Amino acid sequence: MKIYGVAILGACFLVGQLFGELLGRLLGMDSNVGGVGFAMFLLMIFGHSLKKRGFMTEKPERGILFWSAMYIPVVVAMSATQNVKGALTGGWVAVFVGVIGTAVSFLCIPLIVKLGNKLNHK
Repeated sequence: MKIYGVAILGACFLVGQLFGELLGRLLGMDSNVGGVGFAMFLLMIFGHSLKKRGFMTEKPERGILFWSAMYIPVVVAMSATQNVKGALTGGWVAVFVGVIGTAVSFLCIPLIVKLGNKLNHK
């Protein structure tokens, strides 16, 4: 049953959306900037923290893994419906935020891999 862990996923999603909205407002944009990404990051941190403390049992962990895997097609579908032309003509802030966000994400990959390797060897 995949319903286990949905409350954790839902809470992370709501907090991630809030962060995305706040970041958008701080950047002067009337849109959510990275809410789903923040949610996934929070889910990874929160899930790892619960597992490390022994609070995560098998059923919630499987539920979270299932819904985490479902996020990828959802994000692809969401990004396919975005108006890229509108974002480009809307100003350089949108382009700047997109380029910087992508660059920072690429730069974080080696760090995440190193952290993952360290956590797996403990």
